[in-house]
Amino acid sequence: MVELTRTNDPVLLSWMVAALADIRIEAVVLDVHTSILEGSISAIPRRLMVDDPDLARARRVLAEAEEIGRSSGR
Repeated sequence: MVELTRTNDPVLLSWMVAALADIRIEAVVLDVHTSILEGSISAIPRRLMVDDPDLARARRVLAEAEEIGRSSGR
C-alpha cells in the first residue's frame, strides 16, 4: 500500500474513504488511534493508504475533494 494523503481532518478522511469505495478502491486509514491519543494538538496526522495499482485513480478523487473544499470556502 502507498500513502495517498496525510491529514487531521476526519471529515475529509471519511469522504475520501466513501468516494474511493464508490469506485471500488479499498482505502485504509492508519494512525487513527495514535492521533487520538496525542490529543487535540494535531501533531500526528492520519494516513490514507491505497493499493499501488489504484494510486492514479485515487489521486483524481483526492483532487476532486480538494476542489470541493476550495469552492466551499474551506
